[in-house]
Amino acid sequence: MQVNEAVIDCLVDNGIDTLFGIPGKQTLPLNESIGERDDIEFVMARHETAVSHQAWGYAETSGEMAATVVIPGPGDMNAMNGLKNAKNDCTPMLHIAVETEPEIRGGDGIHETPPDTYDNVVKENVTVETPHSTVAELERAIEVARTPPKGPVRVGIPKNFLPMDVPLAASGETEEPANAPGDVPADDLAAAADLLADAAAPIIVAGGGVRSAEAADELRAVAERLEAPVITTYKGKGTFPDDHDLAAGTLCGGTGTAVKECIAEADAALGVGTDFDAVTTKNWSIEIPEDLVHVTLEASDVGTGYEPTVGIVADAAKTLAALEDELADSDREIANEAGLERARQARTGTRDRIAALREGDEPPLTTVSALEALRETIPRDAVVTADAGGFRLWTLVAFEAYDPRDYVNPGSWATMGTGVPSAIGAAIANPDGDVVALTGDGGLMMCVHELHTIAEEELDVTVVVLNNSDYAIISEEAERSYRMGESEYGWTDVPIDFVAVADGMGLETMRAETPDRIAATVGEALERDGPTLVEVPTDPLEPQASVWMNADE
Repeated sequence: MQVNEAVIDCLVDNGIDTLFGIPGKQTLPLNESIGERDDIEFVMARHETAVSHQAWGYAETSGEMAATVVIPGPGDMNAMNGLKNAKNDCTPMLHIAVETEPEIRGGDGIHETPPDTYDNVVKENVTVETPHSTVAELERAIEVARTPPKGPVRVGIPKNFLPMDVPLAASGETEEPANAPGDVPADDLAAAADLLADAAAPIIVAGGGVRSAEAADELRAVAERLEAPVITTYKGKGTFPDDHDLAAGTLCGGTGTAVKECIAEADAALGVGTDFDAVTTKNWSIEIPEDLVHVTLEASDVGTGYEPTVGIVADAAKTLAALEDELADSDREIANEAGLERARQARTGTRDRIAALREGDEPPLTTVSALEALRETIPRDAVVTADAGGFRLWTLVAFEAYDPRDYVNPGSWATMGTGVPSAIGAAIANPDGDVVALTGDGGLMMCVHELHTIAEEELDVTVVVLNNSDYAIISEEAERSYRMGESEYGWTDVPIDFVAVADGMGLETMRAETPDRIAATVGEALERDGPTLVEVPTDPLEPQASVWMNADE
């Protein structure tokens, strides 16, 4: 069998039915192998950076893995941004790079880069050394990507291997990967249960590992058992419903004083599925209680930033389920009695702090006012993808999420330009549901080409661009801390008309300048089949979340 045909067979046999990419001369043998097959779909992007973001959005919203394929060199290096984002977020992905031929390697062949260039942006980087080993290497790569902690795996396949017709080795079946998470240690489990049950004011910090482990139900059960307020991280948002009585807020750059006080007043914490990274904790300045139970899959995360009383290296779902059983089956009395009130105070403090930003309905709107209108309009079960940038901090603070697979934003990598590509992946993975991309004008300009992909693929995606004609989060810092002028990095003199841009790419377009018009236009877009862009002008001089949420009252 030819290697190119075996590669596609391998993907399908392993449950991968979507391949995101941009064709090049090196990749054409793979595209030829897809041919008229109806068991795998090739989605053609307009830039390689978007390719890996699309696969990331597919996996984040479905829990399933997609594959990507790019040419070597420029294509591979463009995709690195999304690979690093997926690595930080522990999102599984198979990234196929068609490599320089072995006999040319080292001679500056076209697009050649040393394969080890990519070592630090993926969970594992594999270069196929013989055509006969291609399928075996792919199968192992898929297993590695799917084994917790999950992540992207790059497989470099030399171009000249693809058309070869050679005997192909295959990997033998294994019952379970050697490094799969084991059972929760009984002694540590008992110690964790004692610590949390004895606490008068426990809290839970939930990260993206809860999503990866499909552990939202187990998280909710433990929270309700302990009556502990739940605070999510960037990547944990959605793993616990924001309208639950125990929801207390999100740890992010816009975390306000009310949430910080809820944490500071706690006497014990359960951190689950989080590495307590520097972005989430503001360089570990957040006062996490000294009595800390830390559950993570990465052993090296334990003790980084915060020293735990009990450290457990295990799967979040297994640990939470075992912990809930331990608490339910024991004679322990739960000391906490005021968790609901502490969570309510955190939520009320956040709402009160942003109330002034909701008051106006005259254009240009604040981001908070626009987001409130959007949340009231977008169905509860719609998938929402949020780009990075200043508006995202307001999204984390003021836009509720309810389900682990229905809200997507980048974690600590915080790369802009993800909102629209991840919505493409989400729409491919969820063809029967509503998908809404929330983006700022700065983020959209970093992936504006993918509006054309949405139109070409006829995807039912609603893109909402909050347009303040400024890199406002940068301009605000420049003026406040560096004696630069107001809107130093804005472009109000040459504003971008996104309605015209999107119309030229084949999308339906609308503009909304008030909350009522947002509700009407976005509601209309969601009722209509096919892609729509809604442009919402916002105030470039509005307060930034990181400053407003922590200012003196």
